[in-house]
Amino acid sequence: MEFIEKLLSTSRRNRSLLCIGLDPDPELMPVTDIAQFNRAIIEATSDMVCAYKPNLAFYEALGTSGLAVLEETVKYIPDGVPVIADAKRGDIGSTAKAYARALFSIFGFDAATVSPYLGYDSIEPFVSYEDKGVFILCRTSNRGARDFQDLHTDGLPLYEVVARKAGEWNVRGNIGLVVGATYPEELRKVRSICPEMCLLIPGIGTQGGDLTSAVSYGVDARGERAVFNVSRQILYASKGQDYAGAARDMADRIRQQINSHLTR
Repeated sequence: MEFIEKLLSTSRRNRSLLCIGLDPDPELMPVTDIAQFNRAIIEATSDMVCAYKPNLAFYEALGTSGLAVLEETVKYIPDGVPVIADAKRGDIGSTAKAYARALFSIFGFDAATVSPYLGYDSIEPFVSYEDKGVFILCRTSNRGARDFQDLHTDGLPLYEVVARKAGEWNVRGNIGLVVGATYPEELRKVRSICPEMCLLIPGIGTQGGDLTSAVSYGVDARGERAVFNVSRQILYASKGQDYAGAARDMADRIRQQINSHLTR
């Protein structure tokens, strides 16, 4: 099944545009076993989400044992729920080919985030996996995004150039864009440029992005093809042993908040 089909199927079944970022931070977790923590979160929330998104940095920081936990975590996720590797890979073609093989063929992710800075030859090895999703960094949610993404080239801000290029490259229909909820006007602009493309939207929750405008500007004409990622607000909803139940309650609350803006 192609990534977008899998995403839409899960989103419709669970009535959810919520993606949970599986970013385990040992300093914030109420247990020490990361695999146990992830499994409990997944089992408590898998009927609440449209996808999961592990950020590879949190696993790589733990060395080889962390990569083993990452592999184990992917296996815990039900087959019908897509898994997005938040890896932000971007390198020359031969290296990109190895990155794509690692993420898609070895770890079995359904999609990955990539950087467009090196141009199309750094993206193509990922896009060539036609059943996988490729989310290109476009307008990221962090404060420093303005340092480069607002710079103008040929009269357009760089993030808009990226969005337009992504549209040109999307001949296989498996490219999406990462656009932060913390920049609502830019999100609206990107959606107007790419009306049918899937958008991965971080920045709501702890980062402070406005949910109302993010949903209004981020979804497509059918109220779909938007993936709203929330990590810490859900993972660490409780510091106690009830963390899984608290995560479920928070995920359900955020899912309902997203859905309430869809009907307005």
